[in-house]
Formats: sequence, structure tokens, C-alpha cells
Amino acid sequence: MTEKKPFKIAIASGKGGTGKTLLSTNLAAYLSQTRSTLLVDLDVEEPNDFIFIKGTLESVSDQYKMIPEWGEDKCTLCGICSNVCKYHAVVQLGTFIAVFKELCHSCYACSELCPELALPMQKHKIGELSKRSDGHLTFIESRLEICEEQAVPLIHQTHNLVDEDYNKIPFQLFDCPPGTSCPVIAAAKNTDYVILVTESTPFGLNDLKLAVETISKLGKPLGVIINRHGIGNNDVESYCAHNQIPVLAKIPFDRQIAKCYSKGELVYAKVEHVETSLRQIIKYLDETHGNHE
Repeated sequence: MTEKKPFKIAIASGKGGTGKTLLSTNLAAYLSQTRSTLLVDLDVEEPNDFIFIKGTLESVSDQYKMIPEWGEDKCTLCGICSNVCKYHAVVQLGTFIAVFKELCHSCYACSELCPELALPMQKHKIGELSKRSDGHLTFIESRLEICEEQAVPLIHQTHNLVDEDYNKIPFQLFDCPPGTSCPVIAAAKNTDYVILVTESTPFGLNDLKLAVETISKLGKPLGVIINRHGIGNNDVESYCAHNQIPVLAKIPFDRQIAKCYSKGELVYAKVEHVETSLRQIIKYLDETHGNHE
């Protein structure tokens, strides 16, 4: 019998502040009441799921990328390294080879093609991965090191870790970075389904359109959650209907949600309509993707 693969859901948004973290943490905690669930915070530049997901800290591990280190004593200044680096991370300045670690993509071209082996690759810390557990919920936080420029390598490493060590957890949620840039692509492309969180305002609609266009290029099925429903207008719903995008739930605008959220509390246990929305989301996913393999 073929073993079921985990069902991976990316939770994303066209812009920050729509309620992505609210949905990720509450959906993960609610799911974990009845099934094993994994929540991964991939908003590595500003992870904040830990505020709402407590649990027991089990491990913290450093994450690295490989960058070249110039060996002046071996270098003959042939210029090959600077010519092959398409990211301009290795530059020859007279008799000096400058390595800009912020630009390096760890492609190994300069190191492998150097005839004198003057650019050996060395470890460079880019962030940390921490693991917490709380009953049936496993929580992985991926946090980029301060002053690091590139989020994508750490996001890739986090996905690899999940695939290697957590492939037995059937339901997996990935809280993605906001926007439509490279980190979002890296976070969502290894998932099976994408939930886009938006709000019913002109700004929400504008950024939702950008997010839908981006995710569509990845060929991923997607659905929309309308948060703070009741403010703005109905243009988001009209857009989704016109483009045959399912609206999985509408979370009404409610001051009580903001109060709970500001205290770092999970909302679904205190605001009934949030729990109702979570049930709707899970029901839709189980009915449409429950046999995912």
C-alpha cells in the first residue's frame, strides 16, 4: 500500500498585515487538537509565530551557507573567478580579490574553476532553526541572522529539513513571507496548496491580484481567506467569483480578535466565529484534497 505523503499548505499574502500569522497559528493549533500537525514559520526575516505557539523548546541548530575565502598566497590573479561569477560576488580589484558574501549564491563556480584552488568554500552562518512541540503540534521556526541579505537559502534549507525529518506528519502548514518576491516563491513552490489571506479593501484587492498572478505561475491550486470582512467593499469577492477562485472563509472584522491578538493569545477558543471559519477551511481542504498522495 502506498504511504500517504504529507499535505503541505502555504499560507501567504500579497502584503503584510492581512492576518497571515493569525490564520497560520490558529489553524495549526486547532488542527492539532485532532491530528498531528506541523507549523513552519518561513517568514525568516521577521518570524513571530512563536508569540502565539508556546510549547517546549526541544532544539536549536545553526544553519550555514558556503562562501569562498580567498587564499592570497595561492592566487595568481588569473581572473577566472571574477569572470564566472554571474552574481558579482567575486571581484578582482588590482592585485586583490574581494569576496562579497552578501551577494554569493553558493554556486561553487569560482571555487571549482580556480586552477590554483585559491578559493576554498567555507561555512558562513545565515540563521537558526528551532523546534518546539505542544501535544500533537510540532512547530519549526526559521530565523535569519541579523544583517544577512538573502532569505532564500535559509528557506530552502528549512524545506529540506522538513522533508528529511518530518515527512511522517500528515498535515503541514507553512507561514510564508508577505509579498510576491523571491522568498515567497521559495516558500510556496514546494507545497501542494496555497491559501492567500486578504482583506476587502482596495489595497487588499490590488495585492491579492499580484499574489494570485505569482502563485498561478507556480501552477499551484489556491484559495482565499477574506479577513476583517465587513470593512471596505465587495470587490474582492467579485474578483474571486469572476476568476473562479474559491473563498474558503470570511473572518468578520471584530475588535475582540484584535484584543486577543495584541496579548499574544490564540483567538479561536475565545471568538466563536473564528473557530467556525477554521472548521470551514478544514472541511473544504478535507473534501477537495483529503485523498492527496
